[in-house]
Amino acid sequence: MEKKILIVEDEKDIARMLEYNLKKEGYRVAAVHDGAAAPALAAKELPGLILLDLMLPGLDGLEVCRRVKTDPRTAAIPIIMLTAKGEESDKLVGLGVGADDYITKPFSVKELLARVKAVLRRAVPAAEVREVYRAGNLELDCARVLALVKGKPADLTAREFELLKALMAAGGKVLSRETLLERAWAMDAAMEIETRTVDVHIGTLRKKIGAEGRRIVTVKNYGYRFEPENK
Repeated sequence: MEKKILIVEDEKDIARMLEYNLKKEGYRVAAVHDGAAAPALAAKELPGLILLDLMLPGLDGLEVCRRVKTDPRTAAIPIIMLTAKGEESDKLVGLGVGADDYITKPFSVKELLARVKAVLRRAVPAAEVREVYRAGNLELDCARVLALVKGKPADLTAREFELLKALMAAGGKVLSRETLLERAWAMDAAMEIETRTVDVHIGTLRKKIGAEGRRIVTVKNYGYRFEPENK
């Protein structure tokens, strides 16, 4: 069945343009023009992806993103932020609250559709094989998309979960930022996603898994590795 995409955009001309082009690609589309209504609609519709404008009436896009990502019903839904703001600080804030990607207006329809496809490709469930990784007090259950620290769920975004999975699955090998982008974002260099994005997510991931965050080791000028053994 085709994926449903929820558009949260107050500029109706842009929303209609997005809806038209997404439907041409075979997606089902729902749209809302007010931020305050977006979290409840996301929980009701359970779309495969949300296109979320930053500047919205009711609730701004950052608050909508926070609410979607902290609701267990919607936390795994990937979010692409759409905004006229292009400053680095705005981008990092958006990624820091759980957005999976960030596109600055004006953007080309071709670029948007490519990013939508890439994010949805990453979100497709893997083969239904139960994979569990353990290290110290940390347990990652890939089948249930659940991270536990001392037996208690860690509040990870979908992107943070995928990063942790990639690192733990590497068995102590160093992964470059480019490799982590490919594995956790399902995007290659052609998508022009900044490697700084990885650093931002690694920082929040370390905080969320507490003392076990020390296992994510920075390898200068290259990337990161996960230390599976207790020191």
